[in-house]
Amino acid sequence: MKIEVAKTAGFCFGVDRAVEMVSKLLQEGRRVYTLGPIIHNPQLVRKLEMQGCGIVDTPEEVPSGGTVVIRSHGVPAAVFEEIRTRGLDCVDATCPFVAKLHRIAWEESRKGRILLIAGDENHPEVRGICGHVLPIAGEIRGWFVFKNAEELGVLLANHPEWGQKSISVVAQTTFNVSEWKKCLQNIKKVCTNAATFDTICNATALRQTEAVELAKRADQMIVIGGHHSSNTAKLRDVCAAFCKTDLVETADELPVEALRTAHFVGVTAGASTPADIIKEVLVTMAEIIEDTIQNPAETGDPNFEEMLEESLKSLNTDERVHGVVVGVSPTEVYVDVGRKQAGFIPAAELSNDPSAKPEDLVKVGDEMDLLIMRTNDQEGTIMLSKKRLDAIHGWEVIAAAEESKEVLTGTVTEVIKGGLIVVTEGIRVFVPASQATASRNDPLEDLLHQEVKLRIIEVNRQRRRAVGSIRSVLRDERKALAEKFWETVEEGKEYTGVVKSLTSYGAFVDLGGIDGMIHISELSWSRIKHPSEVVNVGDTVTVYVKGFDREKEKISLGYRRMEDNPWEILKRDYPVGTVCDATVVGMTTFGAFARILPGIDGLIHISQIADRRIEKPQDVLKVGETVKVKITDIDFDKKRVSLSIRALLEDAGEEAEATDAE
Repeated sequence: MKIEVAKTAGFCFGVDRAVEMVSKLLQEGRRVYTLGPIIHNPQLVRKLEMQGCGIVDTPEEVPSGGTVVIRSHGVPAAVFEEIRTRGLDCVDATCPFVAKLHRIAWEESRKGRILLIAGDENHPEVRGICGHVLPIAGEIRGWFVFKNAEELGVLLANHPEWGQKSISVVAQTTFNVSEWKKCLQNIKKVCTNAATFDTICNATALRQTEAVELAKRADQMIVIGGHHSSNTAKLRDVCAAFCKTDLVETADELPVEALRTAHFVGVTAGASTPADIIKEVLVTMAEIIEDTIQNPAETGDPNFEEMLEESLKSLNTDERVHGVVVGVSPTEVYVDVGRKQAGFIPAAELSNDPSAKPEDLVKVGDEMDLLIMRTNDQEGTIMLSKKRLDAIHGWEVIAAAEESKEVLTGTVTEVIKGGLIVVTEGIRVFVPASQATASRNDPLEDLLHQEVKLRIIEVNRQRRRAVGSIRSVLRDERKALAEKFWETVEEGKEYTGVVKSLTSYGAFVDLGGIDGMIHISELSWSRIKHPSEVVNVGDTVTVYVKGFDREKEKISLGYRRMEDNPWEILKRDYPVGTVCDATVVGMTTFGAFARILPGIDGLIHISQIADRRIEKPQDVLKVGETVKVKITDIDFDKKRVSLSIRALLEDAGEEAEATDAE
């Protein structure tokens, strides 16, 4: 077994500084009280307690003459004020990175900007940040917390007005780096006036990056740290995406059986993990290895090549044979291999896809190369395997594909915890969830039983482990489509796309490799309050290019059609003199507005409402009423239409007089 310890494992600068400050105060004989545990490590906290360090929840609990220590997580401004009011001796051990966050929160809210915080709302660091946000006039509160990109999406959807407001965005110092990048992408799409601050601690980012690289090479990760530590939990989560990962607080919690069968174990530790606990865990792991070596029977399964070699030794022959399928049943495939024995392939030896049915894979008359697994002369049978021969060839293809970055085609056979299983070239390839789809929000279940393209990014033939990426292929395909788009794009050209997202100011459409935006004013000839009144996410729409900027990769799209322009319809179908029905939609002192067509309201001047003098339009008309009107004038330049009811009454009167005269 190989063990590799991350270089950045253990105390970070902020935690080390806080612990050092408490230890120094205790050495000076001071009566020390920390506001909450100084770090998320119960073993070290107990050690400090034995040296005389007390833990309090509020400044009120600190006795006279005691020194209160603000831990590295920091506290709200109100707590500092309470400490000052009570006249307590205070030592501020707030991590400099967290203190910077407090300054940003205060300064941005002072400017009237709403603060969005990426992190755990219940974490003391986040509560401290919120406690430095100043009240903003006209707002229920000046801050909102989201724990991931999904929660941020919901938050943005619930507050469409933020698209035009001043928003500032920060992250908890221990926030997941990759998740933060996704959050920033969402923010940029919706909030054009957002100011973002990179507040994730450099040590946190480096620790997570190093842990991921280690997890990619290991088959077992051990993360050492407190079960209630935020940064340790994030380390566990980022590692678990690539290999089996266990979080242990002490050596007693080590997964002994898993370590005995592991080949490469990576070790990292949270920012609150003391060096002596890391050492204890490593010493215990060394003892497990030594015990395993002395008891080889407990080492678990041999590697793939050894298993294959051992299985071949148990056969009468390791010949490869060529056979023709002569029969297919639900459990076996019968093959003629040109010998007196009857050849058969068990369903489990036909394919690496456990859900595949023999009748779906082969048919009578198919020819294939097979590996003899066992010969039974008494029964006159030969057990054959296609899967194992495919695997031998498949590993060669897989290994070559990793080096060449060749794109392979496979079928998704399983959706498992953390990703997918794709069978390609007879080999089961693990595709982590982070590498399975174009977007993290896309459901993995939709890919089950689908044919996909992927690249091999890691091969460990001894452990029969191959890791692939579907996302890298999708990214390249999208890039190629984008390049083709820019080569052929021109104003006025039509495209069919899918609505990807909505904001308060428009709709973003995926044109296949690149996104364009339909401004809200281009969605309808009628005035609308939100794009969702016209389109929804997932809709297929036909759009045309209104304008584009190749350097900035921005595309402005049009959706409404000229033939649907109500003014064009009015010009064609409603010339001056036309009599039509109109709905009263508004009243003024000088007349009433009536809707002729959706998007066009005409004015019935007060003098044209009746054939007599009236004081106000409401004397004759009411909103919502449908009346007959005559179009008396149209000014297409100023977009004005004049209507008259009186003209119709006068026309009717003249007709009546003419009839009487006859």
